[in-house]
Amino acid sequence: MQIEEIKDQICDVCHKMWQLGWVAANDGNVSVRLEDGTFLATPTGMSKSFITPDKLLRIDAKGNVLEGAEGLRPSSEIKMHLRVYQENPSVMGVVHAHPVYATSFAIAGIPLDESILSEAMLQIGAIGVAHYAEPGTYDVPDSIAPFCKDYAAVLMSNHGALAWGTSLDEAYTRMEVLENYAHISYVV
Repeated sequence: MQIEEIKDQICDVCHKMWQLGWVAANDGNVSVRLEDGTFLATPTGMSKSFITPDKLLRIDAKGNVLEGAEGLRPSSEIKMHLRVYQENPSVMGVVHAHPVYATSFAIAGIPLDESILSEAMLQIGAIGVAHYAEPGTYDVPDSIAPFCKDYAAVLMSNHGALAWGTSLDEAYTRMEVLENYAHISYVV
């Protein structure tokens, strides 16, 4: 896939997340690993409804900006994205959002690990809860690290949800399945 297509795909995912109410104001972030080992990431301080290809940043494995519009920088939460990529080399896309039902389970500290919805178990498996970590600190990537290899997503205590996959489409789909599973679990 060409870089322009990947940028369009990131924008599409951002707009869908905003339309679904998974992110409000400047919440959430999206990243993709490129073939050269660099990453495309959404900038901090910007609503996902306003993301356009020219606003995306290309960063290195340490989060340093290599290319991007003047004045834009990645979110402090890029650290958790980079940790997922580091821990799991098969991951090519990461999505972080605050979908209402999944985030409610994260706040309550309740994992989504019961087989009440076979489709969810087949698509994403059990979802654990990472311990609370102050946003923007290195405690956040440390809290999610135990989940990166054997899980498809994780709930982040008092924060939201993080999903990843072998493509951005798979990461987004996993977040969608996670929120649906949380919603159904709540109703049950």
